[in-house]
Amino acid sequence: MDTSSFSQRVGVVGYGHLGQYLVERILKDGDALGLTLAFVWNRNCEKLKGFVPDELILGDLSSFADRRCDVVVEVCHPQIVKEFGSFFLSRSHFMVGSPSALSDPDLNQKLQQSARRHSRTLYVPSGALWGGQDIQRMSDSGSLTALFIRMSKHPSCFRLTGDVPSDWTEEEGRRVLFRGSVAELCPLAPNNVNTMAAAAVAAGTLGFAGVQGEIVSDTALSDHHVVEVDVTGTSGFSVHTVRRNPAQLGAVTGSATYNSFWSSLLVCKGHGGRVFLC
Repeated sequence: MDTSSFSQRVGVVGYGHLGQYLVERILKDGDALGLTLAFVWNRNCEKLKGFVPDELILGDLSSFADRRCDVVVEVCHPQIVKEFGSFFLSRSHFMVGSPSALSDPDLNQKLQQSARRHSRTLYVPSGALWGGQDIQRMSDSGSLTALFIRMSKHPSCFRLTGDVPSDWTEEEGRRVLFRGSVAELCPLAPNNVNTMAAAAVAAGTLGFAGVQGEIVSDTALSDHHVVEVDVTGTSGFSVHTVRRNPAQLGAVTGSATYNSFWSSLLVCKGHGGRVFLC
């Protein structure tokens, strides 16, 4: 659907820090940019009252189609992607803010099939990933041979599951929590490795199983996150980038990533039935 000639209706699923930011930006700046807020859903609707106009609060996510959205933005949890992703794509474009969900190969394939079937775009925001489009071009040309991403944060910023160590003391310094494929990492830290998931989408020829990642707990990182990316290509080509993203203690998302998500949303105007890194 070409939404470039009229106001684009946006539904926001999730009202954590990132969801709040997007909702506030749409309400404040949307008119000038051709964006209209269609609805906001949160697992706890009480959290929305007093902050979101009553008429924009969606109580039942399964009725989202009644709001006639052009794009739905998920910024809450991979489980929502699993439960509603295909349904969203049957009626609108879908920006998946929890791309770690795509590490499930069956779900990934199902969503891609839905996008093609309904001629909708499955958007994957770059988030804190630097050089995603370059990685994608290398992958498309067959020149990408390896990709490694290290994410280092203060231990209070991690939300871990499974057997990954979660105990820490301020004196411990740096500790590698896990190193392995991004396919293995995503279920262990679904809220922390969306940058890696976006990289795995960009590196389509390697995929989630082929892209390697490492998460590091570092008590010295009290005011920022660090994302390091090592790209290896054919004929001796290599690139190493280091991104320092300001972040408060305990914050899952670095502050610069908020603007990155907003820029990604502005791109979501329909790119055919496919996956699109934005």
